[in-house]
Amino acid sequence: MNDPITWEEPTRNKSIDVDQRKAYLNAFSESKVSVYERIQSFPNYLQTKYIRKFISRYEIYKKIVDVHGSVIECGVLNGSGLFSWAHFSEIFEPYNHLRHVIGFDTFDGFPSLNDVDQKDRDDKVKSDNLFPGGLKSESLQHLEKLIEIFDLNRPLNHINRIKLVAGDAKNTIPDYIKSNPELVCSLLWLDFDIFEGTKVALENILPRMPKGAVIAFDELNHPVWPGETVALVDTIGINNLRIKRLPYGTTVSYAVIE
Repeated sequence: MNDPITWEEPTRNKSIDVDQRKAYLNAFSESKVSVYERIQSFPNYLQTKYIRKFISRYEIYKKIVDVHGSVIECGVLNGSGLFSWAHFSEIFEPYNHLRHVIGFDTFDGFPSLNDVDQKDRDDKVKSDNLFPGGLKSESLQHLEKLIEIFDLNRPLNHINRIKLVAGDAKNTIPDYIKSNPELVCSLLWLDFDIFEGTKVALENILPRMPKGAVIAFDELNHPVWPGETVALVDTIGINNLRIKRLPYGTTVSYAVIE
């Protein structure tokens, strides 16, 4: 366990959001119960916005339970979305051995930034190809270990539920489809944030999506991440989709293929 993070009373000159995170981390460190019991009690230590995101994914997943095909997540980061989809599949359809959860990511930050992605970027993000603040994805090796653990208690644990595809999506998505011509996608979750990967995903995966399948967006209409919107405009066209939002979500939107 890392040392507790010192927390001070919020002031008008500090971000309340950051202060709340520090306070939760400090409270987590000070708890007298086991770490696993604290993880089981995860709502105790999460800001509401993360619970919103989890519920948003749950509501979207329910829309594709009766739609055939795999779940594709574009932008894995630390794996919370990837494992959410896998848990939902085990809850709703544990014997659906054809429902794979496929995650595409470099697992090493952004491969590059297109001109459209450069809006309001500081020099560090531009030069280091990192997420704002220097945040990178969880390591591929750690996520693979978590998948092994996840599989221990599954009814059909001899068949992989989660698949990870590492590398630049501009190459890995077309290559994956070429190597897996049977692919059908019931849910495409777009969370690359940037233009080129999102565009490639839409161009290559949309032809594999049947009517009733769902495309979900995490940064559509987001001023900090314009690339996702521009990629949609350049491929499908916004007015060709009925884009909806969830009442308790902030950034998540989705469209059902009609």
